[in-house]
Amino acid sequence: RYGFRDLIRNDCAAILNAFPYGTGHVLVMPRRHVAEIEDLDREESDALWAAVNDAAAAIKVAYRPDGLNIGFNLGEGSGAGIPGHLHAHVLPRWKADTNFITSVANAKVLPEALDVTHRKLTEAWSAS
Repeated sequence: RYGFRDLIRNDCAAILNAFPYGTGHVLVMPRRHVAEIEDLDREESDALWAAVNDAAAAIKVAYRPDGLNIGFNLGEGSGAGIPGHLHAHVLPRWKADTNFITSVANAKVLPEALDVTHRKLTEAWSAS
């Protein structure tokens, strides 16, 4: 429902994280089920990094953050939500955006509904 099917490259998929750290948290992944980054072939690897770049550009246009977090959690020990399928996290960050409510109250606070985030990023992705 919150994917970017028409905007992403053929070998990859991008979706909004249903349980994000914050607004604008995008997951970018290869379409082929791969657990380890070294198991990607050259074309998949190139497409994945290009799609991560596209997601970063769209987030910058849509949210104008102070920075971005981009990374992978590989394997169960790293906290990977889906250990058998690697994915990149691409999310906006702002100075002093620390939010202790997740740690203290076991709750997440999102200032924007996912459908609004999806609309903003779709528009920004098309523009970037």
